[in-house]
Amino acid sequence: MKKLVSVLLVLSLMFTLVACNSAEKATSEPEEESLKIGVTIYKFDDNFMSFVRRAVEKNAEGKAELILNDSQNDQAKQNDQVEMMLSKGVKSLAINLVDPQAAPTIIAKAKEEGTPVVFFNKEPSAEDMASYEKCWYVGTTSSESGIIQGKLIADSWKNHPEWDKNRDGKIQYVLLKGEPGHPDAEARTKYSVETVVSEGIQVDELELQTGMWDSVKAKELMDAWFAKHGDSIEFVIANNDAMALGAVNSLKAEGYFKEDKIMPVVGVDAIPDALTQIEAGTLVGSVLNDAANQGKATVDLALNVAEGKDVLDGTEWKLDDKKSVRVPYLPITNDNIQIAKDCYAE
Repeated sequence: MKKLVSVLLVLSLMFTLVACNSAEKATSEPEEESLKIGVTIYKFDDNFMSFVRRAVEKNAEGKAELILNDSQNDQAKQNDQVEMMLSKGVKSLAINLVDPQAAPTIIAKAKEEGTPVVFFNKEPSAEDMASYEKCWYVGTTSSESGIIQGKLIADSWKNHPEWDKNRDGKIQYVLLKGEPGHPDAEARTKYSVETVVSEGIQVDELELQTGMWDSVKAKELMDAWFAKHGDSIEFVIANNDAMALGAVNSLKAEGYFKEDKIMPVVGVDAIPDALTQIEAGTLVGSVLNDAANQGKATVDLALNVAEGKDVLDGTEWKLDDKKSVRVPYLPITNDNIQIAKDCYAE
């Protein structure tokens, strides 16, 4: 009996020591809480933004916990998502706005909590950006994509005089515009055509309507335009590749891209599906909107400010006078298509 009591006392002492050691370890070495960054994307099923989202997730892996939200093109929903993320104690926000005019609402919510904000892809106004010191932007220079696209149109037109079907020396074009009021849509629409004209080419606008960045809507518009104008259309200009691809699908149904029946179509973004069509000869070209680097820059900045570091610490990015990182555009044709392919390589 004495032996049994002794054994029990020893076991009890060992348990007490282990428990004390565990408690001491838990006290001296608390488990590190993961860094939380709140992210919203205006619409997950937007072709281009899906690639930006992948880049955001890839670059945050192992560095931060992302609270990632699909705002479903609903600004009210996005506002609620921001409130939810702030209530969960995110250390920074990365926001792809549904509506750029809603930036003051987002900024006010973040400012109240002292939480830094990195907007990306849809740019707030300079006034909004200046209203909060912990506010930055990652994106592009909107006019640049329109200028590059316009140069691409002009160069290809000059190299293919046979595209001038009625031999009047003018481009009879239709234009698929993105979301009205979106800085990229407005700039691409304006500067693409202005650049063509600056290259000494006259133009006639047959149609200009919004396809809302969407392939299906763009196909419907192209169907209607072809029914109205037929072969008098000489060029299709699209603010993004999704709409360009919708136009291509419509034109294929009309017998284009077979034998010598060609309709020049250009887009912007240089997404993988567009690259396939460039190689097939059904797209003249596109303008690379670098999703990989936009996603990387967004995460780089959001991580830095979440950790209380300088926004550019340890990065290669530079800020302009509007507190913005500008990722450059690049024209893409079959001649340099590998550059765009490399952007999507895993």
